Amino acid sequence: MKVLLVDDEVELVSAMAERLAFRDVDADWTDNGESALAMAEDTAYDVAVLDMKMPRLSGLELMELLAERHPDMKFIFLSGHGSEADFKAGCAAGCNYLIKPIQLEDLVALISKVAA
Repeated sequence: MKVLLVDDEVELVSAMAERLAFRDVDADWTDNGESALAMAEDTAYDVAVLDMKMPRLSGLELMELLAERHPDMKFIFLSGHGSEADFKAGCAAGCNYLIKPIQLEDLVALISKVAA
């Protein structure tokens, strides 16, 4: 299973990728939507874990672009903002949603669930 992590908080997303690797989850990461799109052109990701609030491309906008190009990709949203509107938008998109700070075990469980 191959996972794409996208979050504009570089320290968080890089640490998340490292901690997932310790749990045998193969994860690439980036801090912006534009590079995520480029990475997804070269690599087949099973799951994308997207921050809801990012500069230029939001997580929802990025999900729409990725889903157009990769219809089998699954999505999980992360948010430090936890607004009800974000939650409803993520749920309407048929995705899973975690509020930061996340528990890594919860993320691993969700990745496994959506990739199954």
